[in-house]
Amino acid sequence: MTGVLAASSSTSSVNPTAVLISVGIPFVICASIAVIVWAYFRLQAHRADAVAMAEYRRLAEEAVANQQELRSELAKLTVKVDTVEKLMREVG
Repeated sequence: MTGVLAASSSTSSVNPTAVLISVGIPFVICASIAVIVWAYFRLQAHRADAVAMAEYRRLAEEAVANQQELRSELAKLTVKVDTVEKLMREVG
């Protein structure tokens, strides 16, 4: 009788390898899913930043073009004002 009792007590002990596998595999799967989700949202943030930077670059190029146009018009006006001042000096 003691042989049967001893055999049954040894089968009810906790197997650490089985516990490690049964806890470890779901943990690795959950950690992998968390990393994938985190990487996806980080990628989306970088894409949004890239779109915003492209828009800022376009606006900056537009501002530079407008500034160059204003400078050329200002140069033309300066020439005209100088011409009018010269004419006023000759007349007056």
